Amino acid sequence: MLTAERSPIRSYLMLAPALVVVILLFGGGLVLALVQSVGYLPVVGEARFTLAAYRAIFTDPVFYRSLLLTTWIAFASTALSTVLAVGGALVLRPRFRAKRFFTFLFQLNIPIPHLVGAVGILFLFSQSGFLARLAYLAGFIQTPAQFPALVYDRYALGIILEYVWKSSCFMGIILLANLQSVGDEYENAAQTLGANRWQRFRYVTLPFLTPGIVSSSILVFAFTFGAFEVPLLLGQRFPSALPVLAYRLYADVDLQARPEAMALSVIISAVIAGLIFVYMHATRNLRL
Repeated sequence: MLTAERSPIRSYLMLAPALVVVILLFGGGLVLALVQSVGYLPVVGEARFTLAAYRAIFTDPVFYRSLLLTTWIAFASTALSTVLAVGGALVLRPRFRAKRFFTFLFQLNIPIPHLVGAVGILFLFSQSGFLARLAYLAGFIQTPAQFPALVYDRYALGIILEYVWKSSCFMGIILLANLQSVGDEYENAAQTLGANRWQRFRYVTLPFLTPGIVSSSILVFAFTFGAFEVPLLLGQRFPSALPVLAYRLYADVDLQARPEAMALSVIISAVIAGLIFVYMHATRNLRL
């Protein structure tokens, strides 16, 4: 009885060091950003609170263009990653001789940092990259500049390509685990009742995949919405993604732009926090 009463306290104590680090680093940084976003910046002589930075952001057309671009990147990356993840999970689900090897290849890029993947996309798909030069040597194009613009383009195709390359495997492993935990008894039963392959997928497999699809897609959308390094390396100068815009305002030599940078950071954090709340709510309801 005594052990059962102490177990929750002991768990909290074991988590305390990690929680303290997270609260101090993330929470402290968020509080500092919030304070500076409302105009409290003594280093430049501003010690009064004001919402001027938020008014400047919400009245600036650049913000809405960057918001649209960021939403497009997050939505397209999540949608394409979901389709590829479902397809990969379905392909790797059956038993076959080289299944372990192909499953290993499928998840091989998960430990690779996004920055490394972005550099790889830059070297491969830019108009001065490997594929452009290979197409030129093969005679498909007359100059490397005729290669399709997949990096620094207006549709952020290079950014989306990197996110899809990385996120589809992450989502696929989650969905594959869901499928393997369910087994194939339900699909076999549906097949004996006359359901064809599409009907088995639509009415049997897809409902089992729905919790994993919803939870993993929300996580991927939240990450791609707030990610910084890939849009900075592969994105065009204008309009840029919201995290890149916040960084450029923060790095501006004019410290008067610092409140707007912090206000953008707070807005991005609020959107991601909302997505995390949706994720927690959705996973709880889907489990029920």
